[in-house]
Amino acid sequence: MPDITTIVIVFVSLVAGLGFFILGWIAANKVNHAKMRSAEAYARKITEDAEREAENIKKAAILDAKDEWYRERSKFEKDTRDARQDIEKLQQELHDRERKLDKKVDILNAKERNILIKERENAAKDKALRVKTDQLSQLINTQNEKLERISGMTSDEAKEQLLANLEKEARVHAAKIQKDIRDKAIREADRESKEIIISAIQRCAAEHTVESSVSVVPLPNDEMKGRIIGREGRNIRSFETATGVDVIVDDTPEAVILCGFDRVRREVARRALERLVTDGRIHPSRIEEVVEKAQAEVEASFIELGENAAMEAKVHNLHPKLIEHLGRLHYRTSYGQNVLQHAVEVSIFAGLMAAELGLDVQLSRRAGLLHDIGKALDHDMEGTHTEIGLMLARKYNENEVVLDAIASLHEDQEARYITSAIVQAADTISCARPGARREDLESYIKRLERLEELADSFDGVEKTYAIQAGREIRVMVNTELIDDAQADQLAYDISEKIEKDLDYPGQIKVTVIREMRAVQYAR
Repeated sequence: MPDITTIVIVFVSLVAGLGFFILGWIAANKVNHAKMRSAEAYARKITEDAEREAENIKKAAILDAKDEWYRERSKFEKDTRDARQDIEKLQQELHDRERKLDKKVDILNAKERNILIKERENAAKDKALRVKTDQLSQLINTQNEKLERISGMTSDEAKEQLLANLEKEARVHAAKIQKDIRDKAIREADRESKEIIISAIQRCAAEHTVESSVSVVPLPNDEMKGRIIGREGRNIRSFETATGVDVIVDDTPEAVILCGFDRVRREVARRALERLVTDGRIHPSRIEEVVEKAQAEVEASFIELGENAAMEAKVHNLHPKLIEHLGRLHYRTSYGQNVLQHAVEVSIFAGLMAAELGLDVQLSRRAGLLHDIGKALDHDMEGTHTEIGLMLARKYNENEVVLDAIASLHEDQEARYITSAIVQAADTISCARPGARREDLESYIKRLERLEELADSFDGVEKTYAIQAGREIRVMVNTELIDDAQADQLAYDISEKIEKDLDYPGQIKVTVIREMRAVQYAR
């Protein structure tokens, strides 16, 4: 039988545990109630804050709306006032115009009345004039009848004889007047053109040297020639293959000659050979490396040369590619004349002449500088340098005047702007300067023969002689077919035909010689 003490202890433990459970439940319940009250208070606070914030936002929105309304109202009132003022101004202008129109109508009415009066007066004068004209016609008929009886000729015959005499006199007189006018115009135009051209030439002194097709590279000693040639000629073959230039190693002391018609390749070869000689290492792989570097240097020099030319010609805002093409012209020659120097000179001449004539100097300089830009690529592209230059200028959005100057330079098309004519004149001046260009013997002879053929094509010409290196042509004419007045006209016609059909530098003097020789023999 269980012990009573144990039972009591168990019972007491159960009662104690039940009491602790009840006390814990009560305590937890109180804590939960406290948290609930705290949460409710926090929720009420949040709600009150939200209501206050909403009220503030509402008030702010109302204030902003009122401000916007006031602003719009002020703006509307201002616009209304401005519109009203404009309307009032227009009304005032209309009133002024109406007053002016009324005055003009009054003036026109007065003029109309005066015109009517003058018409009546003119009608009366016309009537009186017709009467006098009829009387004069009768008197003229009477006088003509008397003159016909006295002269024994009809009026028609007298008119024909008189007209024939008058025509002959008029022809001679007209030829004299034409000669005087032409001589005066030529003198004045020649004087003014000489002043402009001489002024331009004096203010531009360009250096001209005839370019050759060879370059000489100095050597430190003659032993370097053997290193350039290499074992069994491998170095010189590699160099010629890489550059496309012939290397001439002859008896010239301490020098070798580079020969080639392409100046760019020759310049690359010159720079490469000088660097190889200075470095001393000459073998095929080194040659290829140095030639590539020289090629890059020459291509880089295009931009520098083009910029220097543009700066010298005072031409700005050129496209970078046009500047590069200008630099390429440094390595081009035309009849021995450096094309880049020629372009700069033409630009300066064109600017000076434009300044004398009061035209756009900057545009004239620009057209002169770019007039031969096509020669930079005419070895690499199909077409004439004029067509290529026109394509480049259009590609880089050049001015229409510049395009016209390029297109009309060699009269492929008619010039539409006076600047184009100035560029043509500047180009001729630059080409005709002493020593600027060389001319081969064959083309020189052909030009003289063509000059004599042009003069021989005219009626009445017996013989022509081109003298002074083609600067003058003397024309012998038949005295029975050509008189003095016709001789002057013939000289003018020949000069016009030469200008039209022949290309030549400077000017050509045409002298017509009419000589009468009387020969008799005494027997």
